[in-house]
Amino acid sequence: MKRSRIVGTGSYVPPRVVGNEEVGAPLGLHPDQIMALTGIRTRHWAEPGQASSDLALVAGQRACEAAGLAPRSLDAILVSTTSPDSAFPSTACHVQRALGAGPVTAFDLSASCSGFLYGLSMADAMIRSGQIRNCLVIAAEVKSCSLDAMDRETAMLFGDGAGAVVVVQEESVQPDAAGILGVRLYAEGAGHGLITIPAGGSRKPGGPETVRAKEHLLHMRGSAVFRAAVRRLEQAVAALLKEFGFTVDDVTRVIAHQANARILEQLRRRLGLSQEAVYSVIERYGNTSSASLPIALDDAVRSQRLAAGDLVLLGAFGGGLTWATGLVRW
Repeated sequence: MKRSRIVGTGSYVPPRVVGNEEVGAPLGLHPDQIMALTGIRTRHWAEPGQASSDLALVAGQRACEAAGLAPRSLDAILVSTTSPDSAFPSTACHVQRALGAGPVTAFDLSASCSGFLYGLSMADAMIRSGQIRNCLVIAAEVKSCSLDAMDRETAMLFGDGAGAVVVVQEESVQPDAAGILGVRLYAEGAGHGLITIPAGGSRKPGGPETVRAKEHLLHMRGSAVFRAAVRRLEQAVAALLKEFGFTVDDVTRVIAHQANARILEQLRRRLGLSQEAVYSVIERYGNTSSASLPIALDDAVRSQRLAAGDLVLLGAFGGGLTWATGLVRW
């Protein structure tokens, strides 16, 4: 039976560290207030001219190195981003060129903060079907360029970064063999207005009026997103565990989208998970949108917080609205 397995992880954040003092000053917030509200102490922001593909390249290189796979051996490159280098060509094509990969499948996907799991699901499906033998899945975001420094809902939350995994095909007849057990994806377009950049697309092209109205910047209704994220993820996790015959007691580690420390804590309590089970790096990196899950995953791997045989639960929630869950036997 064909199964896909994560064999290498990588991540990268820009060198510039932005503390709560810097983002809090325009908002009139003390650094400790931001920490209490979000669980974030620092985040990293890209320098001017540093694009999502630049971050994705380093994360992808590190994942390939960890997997022991040369970029020329890749069969596909998928990049999740809501902050692409440009409308087209795709950020994935820039990464393919910079990596020195061959003329392989390369494309972007946009599912907001759930994008990494959407990409992982695509890679898993293509590998299981025999279409490809391996895939580099990257999530890369430069959110700092779309933030309003005076907006309390967004200015203190978001950071920039990229995370990546190499997924390969393996044959196994053992039901408990290492690999991706399943990824489940969801969307509810009725909630599209909860997290959005209103202008810049074909519905509302950017121009002087949209710039004055700050419609090219990120807008979020934080309280509504908080409630929806906890409710939807709790339901989706319960459904996934039931589908595969597990309970929360079987889960070794939970690695979820690092949106806000309070969301992670609410989800932990409602699912009945221990504090040790939920892995968090939000204090250091903030909310890096779709890159946050693979950044946390790479940090867990390199900190030796995952061991062979661990059952790892993945989860994400973001604009669209979109959400996703996954189970991986490490």
